Amino acid sequence: MAAGELFAFREWDDATWAPRAECRGLSEIFFPPAAERPQAREKREAHARQVCHSCPVMFECRDFARRHREYGFWGGESEEERHAAGFRLIAPIGVRARQIS
Repeated sequence: MAAGELFAFREWDDATWAPRAECRGLSEIFFPPAAERPQAREKREAHARQVCHSCPVMFECRDFARRHREYGFWGGESEEERHAAGFRLIAPIGVRARQIS
């Protein structure tokens, strides 16, 4: 099955939690720019984690990202953390480059 076919059958569920998210308008800290350096990624994700930990819908966001195999930083989790928890992405950023403990 090609990658495009995977998303053709994607079922969207209830996302009524999204308007209450603290991250509205802050997408630059939740999604990496092209060719981001590891040190910049750590700093960006630390900032994203702070926003997530003050968010009233953090767990709904995390569960949504896990179910839908989202890229980026969602619900207090990076792609690597979701991958390590058993929620696989097609090509997670950084998994091959860094060892997950």
